[in-house]
Amino acid sequence: QVQLVESGGGLVQAGGSLRLSCAAAGSVFRVNAMGWYRQPPGKQRELVATITRSGSTDYAESVKGRFTISRDNAKKTVYLQMNSLTPEDTAVYYCNADVMDTSLRERTYWGQGTQVTVSS
Repeated sequence: QVQLVESGGGLVQAGGSLRLSCAAAGSVFRVNAMGWYRQPPGKQRELVATITRSGSTDYAESVKGRFTISRDNAKKTVYLQMNSLTPEDTAVYYCNADVMDTSLRERTYWGQGTQVTVSS
């Protein structure tokens, strides 16, 4: 059993910051690539940022320079530090991970989603 458990969402004012966390739990052998996606109201889900196990990162142009993705392999956790937030960042944020379970089978998992709301 593998689950991705998200936390850190909430309501902030424009210009504020939030840090999202997502931990892989259960029968986890190794967590490979991880990422964050978001889905604004009425919009399609979009990629926000990704990070490899070794720490190589990529960002959507809309968040580059404001968001930072990082990970702690010992804690099997990925983070998204979100600074200079704007109302356009309002969305449900989902974490994603490629996980090798204890049976050595790799699958892609999704977190439950966490709401981020940025007020004007």
